[in-house]
Amino acid sequence: MVSLVTGCSRSAAASLVAAGAVELDGSVAVNGKVRVVEGQEVTIDAGRLPAGTGPAADPSVAVPVVHEDADVIVVDKPAGLVVHPARGNASGTLVNGLLARYPELADVGDAARPGIVHRLDKDTTGLLVVARTQRAYEALVAVLSRRDVERDYVALVWGHPDAARGVIDAPLGRSGRRATKMAVSVEGKEARTRYEVRATFTVPASVALVDCRLETGRTHQIRVHLAAIGHPVVGDTDYGGVRSGLPAPRPLLHARRLSFVHPTTGERLTFESPIPADMEELLSHLS
Repeated sequence: MVSLVTGCSRSAAASLVAAGAVELDGSVAVNGKVRVVEGQEVTIDAGRLPAGTGPAADPSVAVPVVHEDADVIVVDKPAGLVVHPARGNASGTLVNGLLARYPELADVGDAARPGIVHRLDKDTTGLLVVARTQRAYEALVAVLSRRDVERDYVALVWGHPDAARGVIDAPLGRSGRRATKMAVSVEGKEARTRYEVRATFTVPASVALVDCRLETGRTHQIRVHLAAIGHPVVGDTDYGGVRSGLPAPRPLLHARRLSFVHPTTGERLTFESPIPADMEELLSHLS
């Protein structure tokens, strides 16, 4: 499992276990052959991977770059592209493509996901920033933790929210039923999402276009929060977003705007990404 999660070789995974870099439910794993069951939590310090065992460069992976300088790269991620190697996706990820174009990333941040400071789900489209140097990585991680990065999304959701705008303040943790899913939980981590309804539609289904801003950045946060208030993202198979009357190829969630202070110059950089073609096409049929 360690090999699948990190994208490293089995020998490197064994080295991580031997180095005490793998924990199972809070205890150091001493045997790499232990069978993990649903509901258990695995923690891996991939930064302790042996040199040269991180993800491989793959020039066949297209990387839609909208900005690059000596410190940061801003990418407009398409649907279907996994951000970094993990369980079930050991190659063909954004990181593999980035390493082919920017080989210096191999020494930045976490060895298993070099340069990555925040992520988008596989089928979520839009903007994310990647650190090109260790100094930039540390600075961006710090501003993210202080919530000084503005991340705005647009989603098509089922139904019409009662309030035109509001804040969803509900802690999130791993689902007890399925380890890859998240759920609202009193034992979870703080999570806040601001939303505002941009437009509502009734034909051919009752749906709404909603702007969202992350105040925290938990896994699947927007998707879980919108589902929790009864308005799941259209096309979201994990959180109740697949219904008859409006077929969607994926969860219709797009990271449309990203704004942050440059880690070296101190200048605020702001980027915007238009709604992707598949989402625009579906919207054109709504009224």
